[in-house]
Amino acid sequence: MVMSKELAESRSAVKTNSLTVIQAINNGLNVMLGKDKHTLILGEDVGKNGGVFRATDGLQEKFGENRVVDTPLSEAGFVGAAVGMAFNGLRPIVEIQFLGFIYPAFEQIATHVTRTRTRTLGHYNLQMVIRAPYGSGVRSPEIHSDSVEAFFAHMPGIKVVCPSNAYDAKGLLIAAIEDPDPVLFLEPMRLYRGKREDVPEAKYSVELGKGKLVEQGDDVTVLAWGAMMPVALTATEQMRQHGITCDVIDLRTLYPLDKDIISESVQKTGRVVIVHEGHETGGVGSEIISIINNTSFLYLRAPMERVTGFDVPVPLFALENDYLPTPERVSQAIRKVVNF
Repeated sequence: MVMSKELAESRSAVKTNSLTVIQAINNGLNVMLGKDKHTLILGEDVGKNGGVFRATDGLQEKFGENRVVDTPLSEAGFVGAAVGMAFNGLRPIVEIQFLGFIYPAFEQIATHVTRTRTRTLGHYNLQMVIRAPYGSGVRSPEIHSDSVEAFFAHMPGIKVVCPSNAYDAKGLLIAAIEDPDPVLFLEPMRLYRGKREDVPEAKYSVELGKGKLVEQGDDVTVLAWGAMMPVALTATEQMRQHGITCDVIDLRTLYPLDKDIISESVQKTGRVVIVHEGHETGGVGSEIISIINNTSFLYLRAPMERVTGFDVPVPLFALENDYLPTPERVSQAIRKVVNF
């Protein structure tokens, strides 16, 4: 990972704990509930049970039932309730158990969450976060594994954020909670209890709308986010052994996209591979290609490649490995653009 000397030194100077992604999210929620009495969490089973993945474990016991609120099984109902809370000066953090369960609340998000600032000519804003585990690869049933971030990246008025590691998970979550406008915070289930990382105990934030250069190379720009970051990194390590080096960029925020980091890298390498597990047609990768065409078309040495999920509903667990992008598919795409 690329890290400045100053950043490395600042991290080493603070007290940290080795945390998984899910622990970092729990820690971020704990910090923000403790900092501001107007912040609260609501969702199905978030209180007594600590959430389906235990992201809110222990928080109701610490902050009480009025701050960590168990709701009925009604996504439209409690997202709508959060809109009213935000209108009245609270900072609700809504947990959707799985991103596929957000569909009943789609009307609330499209009609109210994303439009309030515009509808009221800037007199009102909704300071709220909607958290949702997403993605395949964990052997979940139907509708539990959808990766439909493109639905929401198409809606002006809501930011869409997706961390890939524990440090970013806490920092981006804190930034999302403090943002004056609504944020959809996507959490890759596949990474929840994977790699640990040193995470500061204290409050810190990672700026929304900024990607991160994770690896430096000269031959290809590889763009990914969330659970596809380990897939992309495995592929680029394989390519390095064959003398092909890659810029690997973790976009982190999908709306608004970091156009500067994308164009700067593409203008250096001239080749592009985009990796995402959402369906290919209408995916976020298509918007990235549009950005590159607008900013960097004349720098391209080869047509851009996408490695994505297929245009079918995410299959049940017996076939999900055939649906997901793999390091082998990414490696093939890298070879294709290099050998064009």
